Amino acid sequence: MFFSKPGEYEPCKIFSAGHFILLGITLVIVIVSLYLSKSIKKEQVKKIIQKCTIFLWILEIIKIIFNFAVGNGVNPNNYVPLYYCSLILYAGLLSGFAKGSLKKVGDIFIATGSIIGGLFFLFCPNTSLPTYPTFHYISIQSFVFHGTMLYLGILVNITNYINLKISDIKYYAVLITVISCISYIVNNILGTNFMFISNNFPNTPVEIVYNSTGKFFTLTMILIQVVGPFYLVYFIKYLIKKIVRSKYN
Repeated sequence: MFFSKPGEYEPCKIFSAGHFILLGITLVIVIVSLYLSKSIKKEQVKKIIQKCTIFLWILEIIKIIFNFAVGNGVNPNNYVPLYYCSLILYAGLLSGFAKGSLKKVGDIFIATGSIIGGLFFLFCPNTSLPTYPTFHYISIQSFVFHGTMLYLGILVNITNYINLKISDIKYYAVLITVISCISYIVNNILGTNFMFISNNFPNTPVEIVYNSTGKFFTLTMILIQVVGPFYLVYFIKYLIKKIVRSKYN
């Protein structure tokens, strides 16, 4: 079952008992990991980012090998890492191994997009559970992958590894815009739907945008991803700081 082909076993499905089991286990591990990491120094945070990035790339490579092994190689949507949550793979490399502005790009994505992407998937795992059983590699890999995203995103914020400023939107927006442009070109050539900017993704919030924006769907989806996650995390963090200050003043 762990490496079975699609359709061999009954899929787990979203909001099923299996989904909540994987979700619960993932959130417990994330919370415990954050508790154990809350007092670490900035130098250690960078090492954690490096190790987690290597770990995520290993998970992704195994996923790619699996998809080719079961005959999913004909559909690039199944294995090319050009989706929003795939950006952690590149942001992790930039944050953990690059310097200067490139490192900043990776840092800011981890501090913002990593949290939103990780949380969204954990509660709406449309790319794994509708196809595979609960204890399949793809199902477990997807929760470990996005749980790690969530962990890293919260970690860099609670340890003040990243002092997020509203002007940092430029670093975040550059990464999303570049990947969106690449994805749009690839989508037009291969008929794929990377970054979910070229076609509808039924039974997800993307469908709402698709049905309400018409010919402006692609532009709207890019803009949502370019600004939405960053400002959402920024203002949530701002509100938390404000509440904490008022509590102790």
